[in-house]
Amino acid sequence: MRKLFWLLLIVIVHKTSAQYKPVPVNLSTEWGKKVTPANAWREYPRPQMVRTQWQNLNGLWSYAISKKGAIQPSKFDGKILVPYALESSLSGVGKPLMPDQELWYQTKFTVPPSWKGNDIILRFDAVDWEAKVWVNGQKVGEHRGGSDPFSFNIAPYLKASGSNELVLSVWDPTDSDFQARGKQVLVPRGIWYTAVSGIWQTVWLEPVAKTSITTFDPVPDIENSRIQFNLAAQGNTTGTEVRINITHRGESIKKFTVPYHNSISTDISNPKLWEPGHPELYNTEVELLRKGKVLDAFSTYFAMRKVSLVKDENGYVRLGLNNKPIFHYGTLDQGWWPDGLLTPPSDEAMLYDMKKLKEMGFNTIRKHIKVEPSRYYFHADTMGILLWQDMPSGFKWPNHPSHVSATATEDWVRPAESAKQFEAEWKSIMNHLRFFPSIVMWVPFNEGWGQYDTKRINDWTKNYDPTRLVNTPSGWTDRGVGDVLDAHQYPGPGMYEFSQSNGRSLVLGEFGGLGLVTKNHIWNPNKRNWGYKTYTRDSVLIREYSELMHNMYLMIPRGLSAAIYTQTTDVEGEVNGLITYDRKVIKIPMKLLQQWHRPLYDATAGKITYINQSSEIDRPTFSYNSAVTNNWMRFSGATDFEKTTKPLKVAKGGNMYAYQDIDITNMPKGFGMKLYASGDARVYVNGNLVWEEDQVRIKRHYDDINLSEGIKYLTRGKNRIAVETINATQDVNFDFNLYRLD
Repeated sequence: MRKLFWLLLIVIVHKTSAQYKPVPVNLSTEWGKKVTPANAWREYPRPQMVRTQWQNLNGLWSYAISKKGAIQPSKFDGKILVPYALESSLSGVGKPLMPDQELWYQTKFTVPPSWKGNDIILRFDAVDWEAKVWVNGQKVGEHRGGSDPFSFNIAPYLKASGSNELVLSVWDPTDSDFQARGKQVLVPRGIWYTAVSGIWQTVWLEPVAKTSITTFDPVPDIENSRIQFNLAAQGNTTGTEVRINITHRGESIKKFTVPYHNSISTDISNPKLWEPGHPELYNTEVELLRKGKVLDAFSTYFAMRKVSLVKDENGYVRLGLNNKPIFHYGTLDQGWWPDGLLTPPSDEAMLYDMKKLKEMGFNTIRKHIKVEPSRYYFHADTMGILLWQDMPSGFKWPNHPSHVSATATEDWVRPAESAKQFEAEWKSIMNHLRFFPSIVMWVPFNEGWGQYDTKRINDWTKNYDPTRLVNTPSGWTDRGVGDVLDAHQYPGPGMYEFSQSNGRSLVLGEFGGLGLVTKNHIWNPNKRNWGYKTYTRDSVLIREYSELMHNMYLMIPRGLSAAIYTQTTDVEGEVNGLITYDRKVIKIPMKLLQQWHRPLYDATAGKITYINQSSEIDRPTFSYNSAVTNNWMRFSGATDFEKTTKPLKVAKGGNMYAYQDIDITNMPKGFGMKLYASGDARVYVNGNLVWEEDQVRIKRHYDDINLSEGIKYLTRGKNRIAVETINATQDVNFDFNLYRLD
């Protein structure tokens, strides 16, 4: 009988797999090639609260596409592999969903007899965007939001025995409306990617007692060596107790039982603090009891860590972890895949990106306008990665009022219903993710993409979770709020001045974006494949990335507390990833990345002194001319130059020659420049060329340039630092200043 059972199971699995075939695409990952209906995302989906009983509903479902508002179809179009989105290769469908259409899903499931008497919770970890759910022909509920999990108790709708039918309809307006969607568009181009519709994270069932715990969020207090657990429960908790058993690396730390309360705290003697180099986690077993009988039980964990702003010895406001400054260096991580789109092919695939970034020497990831499966954050907790978590942006298109320009004086006036939905989703996402200690910063807005009521949204976010930093917005239109002042500069690097910070920490939320076209690893060879600077040889990419790092070393002692490089991987037409879109080529040798990244974490030492000012801070002072004169870049030359105390207008196609004479008594440890210019630029120290770059373009901020290699040309006494820009690529207000590190 046992042999017959396994034989039938093998036949069923073979038949199911035979019904599935990924849609052919130009690029795929090695993990995507291994995906089958039998192995699609089988891992337990909620590592922050692990119960023993559950049922995974991922696999082949029936699907159909109908006109929006149509009744449930009597026939389905075919099979779709859940949890991969309709448009993806791994779904087996690869079709778009238009705003005037609805996507229908149908599957059947059975509930184990042992679950009888419990609430049966149907969980959707993410469905994009509006979902309506029926069980056995009865409507269970609906949900709006593409990135936050939702659930229903379906026990009242289940049959007493046998198979149950689950039907789901999905409507997704994508970029035809204002809903939070990140970078999805119906017509992919530039920095906007293929739309994602329908189920794109795990669907599952779990039985829970009618009286059970629904939320268990740890809040550490390292100053007082205490951990507080914030609880919520369903059902009648009168007369119940909570038993908690805390261990660390197998050693018992604390075991106690207390009456149920929505806040429980206890001491943790000599706590082991969580940080990137030592991601210490405390494992915790939790039971809810009534008169000694266990009603609910699950495994969880927590970390002892504190996120704050701290001042360093020079008075700069730094990002702090456990009351110590820590430099955040990470990548802009968009989490897209050529075969799964927003859904990683597998947990192993998702973990690959994180491991490689850690090996490269990054300690931070900015999770860019996407919410990952819970397991992603669990991996970050266990690996010791600092996370910045973005809210997926919601607006229509560039040049629409919802796209607030970098110089706009007013925020977008978001329609009331749209604002209500956006804020409900943001709250739900924060509720979902606040458990994870790796998340150290919330980012409600990216640049001006749907930016509205900035101060109110910032203040609400900070008040709702005061244990983390808030960045509102990352880049572009600063409104003077939040914990950080965030610059975006491509390729950069660049930063605000500390005098502009208003007590906030200075961060570079996006920079770099250096592109390399890697043959045979391109999403679409027939379309534009680009970076903010694009190269055809890896040797040039390596040189340019090295220069970015070199330039950033002097920004850190000037107050820079974080930098986020764009980006982890190529995405569709963007080829500015450190790794190709198919994850098969790492473009810069790992050893070089480690070598260049290591100094970033120790670069705060020393004191910066400005030799002359730029217009960012005060009136600039330098001498200039628009024509070449002999020996002008040496101290003994250029007697016909004029002096200025303001930036100088240079028209497109024009040239600029400028210098600053300085006195040196003691040689500096470092020497740098901030430059605002356009065209082919050269910098000289006493007539010696020390830096050059062609086709410099103006951005929102000054470019930072490390001139420390020119220290060997400095002499005690009078020196001349000269700058020339040839053939300006656009109209520009030319300006520069100099500073030294001692």
